[in-house]
Amino acid sequence: MQPRNRPEQSAMILAVDVQYRETSATVAGVLFADWGDAQALASHAVVCDDVAEYVPGEFYRRELPCILRLLDTLAEVAIDCIAIDGYVWLGAERRPGLGAHLRDALGERVPVVGIAKTYYAGTPAEAEVRRGGSDRPLYVSAAGMALDEARAAVARMSGSHRIPDLLKQVDRLARGLEAPAPLAPSR
Repeated sequence: MQPRNRPEQSAMILAVDVQYRETSATVAGVLFADWGDAQALASHAVVCDDVAEYVPGEFYRRELPCILRLLDTLAEVAIDCIAIDGYVWLGAERRPGLGAHLRDALGERVPVVGIAKTYYAGTPAEAEVRRGGSDRPLYVSAAGMALDEARAAVARMSGSHRIPDLLKQVDRLARGLEAPAPLAPSR
């Protein structure tokens, strides 16, 4: 994929994913301008060598530092929203998940949309989004954006299958199956 030039001052949406290896992780991100975009404007990947051990119930402690490291490399990019592979809120009691911790770490300046592929106990039915004729839903949660708006955004993401195309791309990038394509400089 060749990156396209982005318009001056336009904010981007960033979708992120993290893939773990034995002692490291690769965090990847794809940047796009609109939820309906079929192609990313750019993609980035960063290797994190100092990954924390997984602790049940505290997944964010492992993944959050990786995502923040990726965001440090994108400091020059105006990010309007971040989509994560996971939950913002957990269950009906809305305990903070990875997305809520990310939003807090960013001083609540950037909305975060969680797009989870697996059901978490107690997730309310209104979190479900069905795409591509699949019987299996995605589970959407959000902070800094109304849930209805986040669900509509995920529903209109490009792709004819359950998993939107840009989320498949960021997964491939994190797995090392695709090479990053940095943002072209503005003219």
